[in-house]
Amino acid sequence: MDRSKESAVEGSVTAGSEAAGSEAGGSDFLQLDIGRAPAGGRTDWLADRLRAAIADGTLAVGSRLPASRVLAAELRVSRGLVTEAYQRLAETGQVAGRGRAGTVVVAAPATGGQPPSGPARPALPDPADPFGTREWGALVDALRAAPGRIDLSPGAPDLAAFPRTAWLQAERRVLAELTPADFGYGNPQGTPALREAIVGWLAQNRGIRADPEEVVVVAGVAQALGLLAQVLRAEGVRNVAVEDPGSLGTRRQLEHGGMRLLPVPVDAGGIDTAALAAGPAQAVVLTPAHQFPTGVVLDGERRRELLRWAAAGGVVIEDDYDAEHRYDRAPVPALRALLPEAVCYTGSVSKLLAPALRLGWLLVPPRRLDAVIEAKRYADLGNPVLAQLVLARLMASGELERHLRFVRRRHRARRDAMLRAIAAELPGARVHGAAAGLHLMVTFEGADAEGFDDTALAAAALDLGVKAHPLSWHRVTPGPAGLVLGYAAGSVGEIEEGVATLGTALRALRG
Repeated sequence: MDRSKESAVEGSVTAGSEAAGSEAGGSDFLQLDIGRAPAGGRTDWLADRLRAAIADGTLAVGSRLPASRVLAAELRVSRGLVTEAYQRLAETGQVAGRGRAGTVVVAAPATGGQPPSGPARPALPDPADPFGTREWGALVDALRAAPGRIDLSPGAPDLAAFPRTAWLQAERRVLAELTPADFGYGNPQGTPALREAIVGWLAQNRGIRADPEEVVVVAGVAQALGLLAQVLRAEGVRNVAVEDPGSLGTRRQLEHGGMRLLPVPVDAGGIDTAALAAGPAQAVVLTPAHQFPTGVVLDGERRRELLRWAAAGGVVIEDDYDAEHRYDRAPVPALRALLPEAVCYTGSVSKLLAPALRLGWLLVPPRRLDAVIEAKRYADLGNPVLAQLVLARLMASGELERHLRFVRRRHRARRDAMLRAIAAELPGARVHGAAAGLHLMVTFEGADAEGFDDTALAAAALDLGVKAHPLSWHRVTPGPAGLVLGYAAGSVGEIEEGVATLGTALRALRG
């Protein structure tokens, strides 16, 4: 490069100093417009603008300021003017030079207790007291944000076991094969490679025969429920039956989608299909392979009754929750495999790999497929392509199957540890759903349930640093007090300590 030409260009840009009075410049950084600075006071103006941005949080602690040469060029002022403004902030301790890292914000001035200007933000649930919030939709989020030593909340797999090496290797291979065109907008229905891999995975693991064209890749089961609610509502379907007890998150998702929820009892045989058929429900959402939270399996006779109800016009939405995590029982076939033309089937890798991937699938009967794809298109234009292609490679290579076998062994050991701890620390508690899944449901009935409710027990446990879900969160109608306890994400030691803490909290409530 010809350095003499570079210097000439630089000189022509930075020569627009205060004295020269040349055309004012502007910068995208903080939307600075030097033309607004008073004549003879540009340094003061720039320093004040930077100071105000630090004070109101626009420039947070750790933010890096532009290089003085770059900002001077954009504002068409001398570099010395910018350097002087930075120096003034350094003298008051708000920024500091970090060598090659540049000039960094290191402290914000005290606000003197004045509230920030602008419209008031809506109140958020207090993470220190998630059981005190009245916003049911925010309960789980508030508990996740609450400080705690041990988390026994349900819904999380063994996140420490995420196959990082296999994922990175697959990602490198995918990137090496991608063409420039592959980095453009993808198919909102999902990449063909992942849809084909999902079909193979479901055929081998769930007995479902499907065509890749029936598959819509979604951002987890939550988005699948939202898309179906949108499509069904457009058809005039508003009355949706839900399991009771059942997932709080599912209920909130459907309510947000404008659905009218009708709770249907769950017992040892699964959802009460006679009560479902006798009611006004037009659709039902259920977890037949491993019901949340009870862990029961929908029995054979009720499966037949449910499919007869669907064949007569009812819409079945099957959430294949925890189906792959089983330890002491035989696999249960998916409803979708028995009546594909009437069952909308959804699943994800949230409980197998990690919820953070936001990758799942939705199989839709032909009559609703186009409407679901259109809803997905306008929701987000489709899931990120790179993650889809990596997951497709893990599925096709057998790596995902190997990971499933690995985490099953770890999950079984942790389940066994929780069962032993419950027997020792929570005498009289009844355990449900131990044969499969990533959580246990514990109920306290009769004399053991006297004197407390499960929300109070969960709140007392949180005060001692342990997080757990009260069973009442997942009920619509009243029932026995209990807890829903996840065991997959914690070590054996954490599980034992967490359950012992629950025992301490329980004894204090009874005390």
